[in-house]
Amino acid sequence: MAVIERVPDVVFKTRVRDESVPGPNPYRWQDRTTQDIFGGKRIVVFSLPGAFTPTCSTSHLPRYEELYDQFKALGVDEIICISVNDAFVMFQWGKQQGAKNVFLLPDGNGEFTRKMGMLVDKSNLGFGMRSWRYSMVVDDGKIEKIFIEPGFLDNCPIDPFEVSDADTMLAYLQEAKKPVAV
Repeated sequence: MAVIERVPDVVFKTRVRDESVPGPNPYRWQDRTTQDIFGGKRIVVFSLPGAFTPTCSTSHLPRYEELYDQFKALGVDEIICISVNDAFVMFQWGKQQGAKNVFLLPDGNGEFTRKMGMLVDKSNLGFGMRSWRYSMVVDDGKIEKIFIEPGFLDNCPIDPFEVSDADTMLAYLQEAKKPVAV
């Protein structure tokens, strides 16, 4: 697995609230590029196998949501959760989770995940192609630090959750913020 230095250039298919859209679903499609999302900002990203899945719903997303203010205090502009799910699934999952701070970014076609080198086959679980679990700090498109769960492989019989968690990321950012002794 090759680790890249910058986030890949892709176009994300997102939905945004638009009150001018009539009916019970006042949203419209909006393409957002990698530059739109990451340009000029310091972003914490975490990627997971799927919305509504057990670890993702009980631990991964809720803890990033809970620690949001601490991340902001360390100079993080935004926290983004990426999953190989479509915009509708990500929206409903965010609603069900009560996510208010973490932006749920759909990678419906898996293009970003594939170009990151993190797309894995999870057919053994009936998931098809999904993201391997990882987290990273991205500064103006450049990957500053990445935490990749161990055991990366197709049809992995386990779902490691050891290093992409919010507490590991927070500890890294706290350590990185400390002044270097001269």
